[in-house]
Amino acid sequence: MGTQLLCFNRTNFLIKPLQTPPFLFINHSNSNSNLIYPAGFSTSKIACSMKSYKLSDLSHAEVESLKARPRIDFFSIFSMVRPIVDDVRNRGDAAVKDYTLKFDTVKLNKIVESVHDLPDPELDAPIKEAFDVAYDNIYAFHLSQKSAEKIVENMRGVKCKRVARSIGSVGLYVPGGTAVLPSTALMLSVPAQIAGCKTVVLATPPSKDGSICKEVLYCAKKAGVTHILKAGGAQAISAMAWGTESCPKVEKIFGPGNQYVTAAKMILQNSEAMISIDMPAGPSEVLVIADRHASSVHIAADLLSQAEHGPDSQVVLVTVGDGVDMKAIEEEISNQCQNLPRGEFASKALSHSFTVFARDMVEALSFSNMYAPEHLIINVQDAEKWECFIENAGSVFLGQWTPESVGDYASGTNHVLPTYGYARMYGGVSLDSFLKYITVQSLTEEGLRKLGPYVAKMAEVEGLEAHKRAVTLRLQDIEARQVTSTT
Repeated sequence: MGTQLLCFNRTNFLIKPLQTPPFLFINHSNSNSNLIYPAGFSTSKIACSMKSYKLSDLSHAEVESLKARPRIDFFSIFSMVRPIVDDVRNRGDAAVKDYTLKFDTVKLNKIVESVHDLPDPELDAPIKEAFDVAYDNIYAFHLSQKSAEKIVENMRGVKCKRVARSIGSVGLYVPGGTAVLPSTALMLSVPAQIAGCKTVVLATPPSKDGSICKEVLYCAKKAGVTHILKAGGAQAISAMAWGTESCPKVEKIFGPGNQYVTAAKMILQNSEAMISIDMPAGPSEVLVIADRHASSVHIAADLLSQAEHGPDSQVVLVTVGDGVDMKAIEEEISNQCQNLPRGEFASKALSHSFTVFARDMVEALSFSNMYAPEHLIINVQDAEKWECFIENAGSVFLGQWTPESVGDYASGTNHVLPTYGYARMYGGVSLDSFLKYITVQSLTEEGLRKLGPYVAKMAEVEGLEAHKRAVTLRLQDIEARQVTSTT
């Protein structure tokens, strides 16, 4: 997709695409992105335009259409991923090695390492301290999610409870590619550690020399990962799902990834591999609600912090009321984007992102709940008082001093979150994601005497005679014993 140059009126509402000279197509050899610029446009300056809409001027259908994300053609992606999934199932380690050589240009002799056997990586003290602080905060927050076991006696002699058990083996996907993400290693491995998962396989693309990113390894060791699979993409997901000669089979797979990783997860959860996944996921996104008190510098930085993830990310700015200096915000976005190492990614993300103008916070939050963002930043005065109105969001950041970055790294909350509007029905990764719950009930003789007749009657209504007899035969035994004891 090319970058779209747009024309705005004084209130910044979208009028029409700017009439420009014929376009010059430029392919940047150092990037996977193709950008389109007007002829004569300086390629050293990155275009940073966002569409704009005024909510009160739009019909209900037009507002609804804004919740659509950049389209992912999963049909064609599935057709590319499915042969990889099947090949890894059939050829195991050999297939993973072949795809790693093909896609990552890395030749591996061994695809899985036992974390226990690897030497501790050496990190500079400030880097080590940063990850240690993040680990401590993530651990504390997820440990607090443990709930005490409760026994409920619904009727005298009828006790029920729910017990938690860890998922025995889990797979954690930590993306590599354009950026290494040791923070994701912490976000996934810490709750697995607290839950007590016995086998924890962390998959991450290898470096060009076949090694593991030392920061990822540090986090993996600290949080109790048992195996590292040196592979990325659909082949890594497939190896964990099916199991190979050297990679343990897992029962649930977690973690963000590109469209091929997501497609592999979706295919495999409906296959004979019999795995579960954390959630469907799409590209990163943020929705920022800002009023006239919010700093334009902060707003721009927050939008770009998600836009820089990749060209398929989407960012949304919702301005509230009058007095918001859109010109200052646009200038900040442009200026900051020019200076980002990943500015081209951010520019492409901005080309399918947008700003909406809301009359008040009620309208702003109504739109946000409809859009259901992965990250929601509320940068308005007295932000905390609006928390109770939030219904759909992956993670929320309240007030001017709470950038989304703190949640990505070290505040303690998890950054593996539902995207693509799935926050309407999914929550982010938590301790519960690594647990399964088993219900337990126990009845005394008195309890069955009290509850049994009702169960028997319900079974009779449903025509399930064996269900009824499982109760009534016991009740007859109880009655017979009582008769015997009185004679």
